[in-house]
Amino acid sequence: MPNLGSLILGLAWGATQEMSLTTLAVLIVLSFSIINGSSAIGAQINTLSDYDLDLKDPRKKNLTEAVDAFGKKRIKILLAAEFIITLLLVIVFMYENSNPWLLLMWIIGISLGWIYSAPPIRLKARSWLAPVSLILVLGVFPVLFAYFTFTSGIQPFFLLALIGLAMTIYGVIIPTEIRDYFGDKTMQIETMTVHLGLIKASVASIALISIGAVFFVVAYLLEWISGPRPYLGLLLLIIPVSIFYVIAKIKKLHGLSKQYMNSQGNITLKEQIVNISAHNPQWIMIITQTYSILSIILLINKFV
Repeated sequence: MPNLGSLILGLAWGATQEMSLTTLAVLIVLSFSIINGSSAIGAQINTLSDYDLDLKDPRKKNLTEAVDAFGKKRIKILLAAEFIITLLLVIVFMYENSNPWLLLMWIIGISLGWIYSAPPIRLKARSWLAPVSLILVLGVFPVLFAYFTFTSGIQPFFLLALIGLAMTIYGVIIPTEIRDYFGDKTMQIETMTVHLGLIKASVASIALISIGAVFFVVAYLLEWISGPRPYLGLLLLIIPVSIFYVIAKIKKLHGLSKQYMNSQGNITLKEQIVNISAHNPQWIMIITQTYSILSIILLINKFV
């Protein structure tokens, strides 16, 4: 879903009325194939790199068993094949669009995705470098790639939306790091959450989601009120609804984290923190779908 969200946001802001529907459809298929292929490469690198750590996590038993069943060697062969195919698609795409920046963005994005998980650099275990690289890989380069697929200019309102999305993405990923906090700390993997601690990480998550939502709302509101249908701005009210729901869950994590730190490591509280934060994929889905729906409306508004 994050891949689809990146494509939709980039498409919604980059597409113009001058494009034919056929050209638009071809560009959408190609750009989504490249973004999705790149994401698959990053996910498989992360799975291989985290294998030893995941063996110690009973919640990831199915994942490690799948790796064992398929075989690490086969996964590496699959990785190489996906890399070659995606690279060829990017080159074709670059020539089709006459835009070498697409290739450069892909190279930077795929390289960051690689060193984020894989040793010896492994940015995910290097404190503040982890969120910076993650924001770039998930919230900036995929959106820019999709955006520059359809246009060559920069819109100020689009930049506001991009900043908002990037902040929100890491904000909703922090609870995933909270779920892995205890294992990461035991293995001396210094993620940003391990560096900050559970309490500060929860606060950071709430702040990033809230501020990111403000940037996103302002961007879409300015775009719509300056257009022929300013009443579409009312649709932005769905953002506070989804944001408040997710933040309420994270506030519960914040409260439990405080209790846990004061209890000197109560096992029951630890299990509650892990169990609640394990629902984070649902929270990511809620916010991503909300933003994607608004982006689809923005796109449709350009062609009707």
